[in-house]
Amino acid sequence: MTQEPFDRNKPYNHLPLLPPTGEILDVEVLKQWGLASRALAELNRNMLRLPNPNMIINTIALQEAKSSSEIENIFTTGEELYKALSDSANLEKTNPAAKEVIRYREALWTGYNDIKTSGKIELSTIIRIFQKVKNTNQGIRSPQSLVYIKRGDSEFRAGEVIYTPPRGAGVVEEKLTNLVDYLNDLEKTEVDPLIKMAIAHYQFEAIHPFSDGNGRTGRILNLLYLVNQNLISHPVLYLSKYIIEHKDQYYHTLGAVTQHGSWKPWITYMMQAVEHTSKHSNHLIDDIINQMNATLDYGKKALKWYNREVNEALFTQPYLKSRTLEHVVKKSSRTTINKYLTELTALGILTPKEIGNQLFYINTDLIRILEG
Repeated sequence: MTQEPFDRNKPYNHLPLLPPTGEILDVEVLKQWGLASRALAELNRNMLRLPNPNMIINTIALQEAKSSSEIENIFTTGEELYKALSDSANLEKTNPAAKEVIRYREALWTGYNDIKTSGKIELSTIIRIFQKVKNTNQGIRSPQSLVYIKRGDSEFRAGEVIYTPPRGAGVVEEKLTNLVDYLNDLEKTEVDPLIKMAIAHYQFEAIHPFSDGNGRTGRILNLLYLVNQNLISHPVLYLSKYIIEHKDQYYHTLGAVTQHGSWKPWITYMMQAVEHTSKHSNHLIDDIINQMNATLDYGKKALKWYNREVNEALFTQPYLKSRTLEHVVKKSSRTTINKYLTELTALGILTPKEIGNQLFYINTDLIRILEG
């Protein structure tokens, strides 16, 4: 079937429903898929080496949240981010960019819990993820909203329309329902989940169902789908780092699907992203585990009270408060906790730092690994 000509200034209401028609795989795509699958499987096995896989939600997953927000030109410093994470009760007092990143992480965790409960990707979950990302009660954009994708202010021909997503009564809802059905269908579309993730990511971004926050919502959806398909146990694939480093190629191959129905370069790109980021996340996990073991040996030799539980707590996130130690050293007075923190500081395991009127204890080894 001949594809209708693409006009970037008109709503793309003839965006084809899934699954794609025609040939989307060739030898090169399948070769890259094999490399990506192997790397992802190695990452999933490596996560089991962590004493508590949930701890990486505050480390590697937080880096994914930071990078994903940077793609949308939302930048924050590591210090602001770690401070906000360790002091979530005062989140409203932190800077707007750090707040956005923390909300991304919360949206990721919300979606993770949803799919673990329901066992599938649901439209309600996608909407909840968006609402968390944007801190809003809005849902799918309304039919009259004149949404356009334009070139950024720093780009050549700034402000020029490069894409107009579907629009109209029931149009977005129909295409989103089709996308959700495609993701959950395990019988009619016999496509490997990794390939499906790439196809679905294009489709979600092309539908552009929300007034804002589509990029971040779509990247969270990628990770949750891989979790739902048991390809990874936790949403820790650091895909946004690769997208930032190859941003032009990301948008070029994405646009080629829209304008020419050219799926192969896009799927190849996404498989390369999975392969490279799986290896990167693997290196981070290796480095974290090695550092945890070295710190445990060092701490146990110097301090009688230091144990594995304390050591693990110090690696849950880079910026810690005294309550972190209080949670693991049970029935200890504030005086004892302060004494322990002083001893950890003297050993160089933690570094105290006053920020405003608050005192944080920094695991500089963990920061070095995450930001290296």
